[in-house]
Amino acid sequence: MSEHQIDLLKLLGGLAGVLIAASLVGYVLQRKFSPDGSNTAIENLNDRVNAWWVMIILMGGALMFGRVGAILLFAFASFAALREFVTLTNTRRGDHWALASAFFIFLPLQYYLIYIDWYGLYSILVPVYAFLLLPIVSAVRGDTDHFLVRVAEVQWALMICVFCVSHVPALLTLDIPGYEGRNLLLIAFLVVVVQSSDVLQYVWGKLLGRTKIAPNLSPSKTLEGLIGGALSATLVGAGLFWMTPFTPVQAGLLSFVIVLLGFFGGLVMSAIKRDRGVKDWGHLIAGHGGFIDRLDSVIFSAPIFFHLVRYWWSLT
Repeated sequence: MSEHQIDLLKLLGGLAGVLIAASLVGYVLQRKFSPDGSNTAIENLNDRVNAWWVMIILMGGALMFGRVGAILLFAFASFAALREFVTLTNTRRGDHWALASAFFIFLPLQYYLIYIDWYGLYSILVPVYAFLLLPIVSAVRGDTDHFLVRVAEVQWALMICVFCVSHVPALLTLDIPGYEGRNLLLIAFLVVVVQSSDVLQYVWGKLLGRTKIAPNLSPSKTLEGLIGGALSATLVGAGLFWMTPFTPVQAGLLSFVIVLLGFFGGLVMSAIKRDRGVKDWGHLIAGHGGFIDRLDSVIFSAPIFFHLVRYWWSLT
């Protein structure tokens, strides 16, 4: 077993320990306060813990399979997220070719380019080529009704669900001196920091939350929750420096950047949901909504994290 797999198992073991404790707490609370399932808060907590078990197992299994497993996992996540996004857009018959191109040309091509490590093309495929070609495909169909809105929605869907998300497995392409063969741990670091931030912001918000940040977008997000969650997640990231090429201070600073971008990414995605009049992007994951509801913090943080690490630590 390789060194990075051993480190990954250590991390997964720690996460499993946390989930075991959370499962026991949820079981006790349910037996004591909600034996008939009437307490929605406790039921929601247990749904979230159960969903976390599934997500950790899937993520851990994919990462243990290495480069191919990670790329396939996030390609599937992009496909599912793109499907969720498109269901809330104003698409018409004239957009069918553009949508087919998004799903079956640009999405797989983006991940294939990451697989073969063609940075010069995967870094511009969606923001340049897809941005220009998809409107052309829609225009030749001749449907001009709400054309600008429809085109912009498809472009946004690709940027959010494919381009941004694909920067997570793109971390595998970085050539970091002294860190060869361990890039999978960068993915684990990013995901753990982002997701722990979401959980810790929720916990701090429930415990101390008073000042709502954007009540029209996300009533549950509070200033106290943001500060407590951001600082706690930053400490978590600093504590995970051993699995990264960073010093504890560098890991903490990068974690703080990840947390802030993840928070504002969540606000942006909440604004889109409110505009569409829905609470969640989907219902695939019990207690968590859809794929985009789990990816919203990663969407904004992954590209910035990738380019910071590429600029300061990578040779490429």
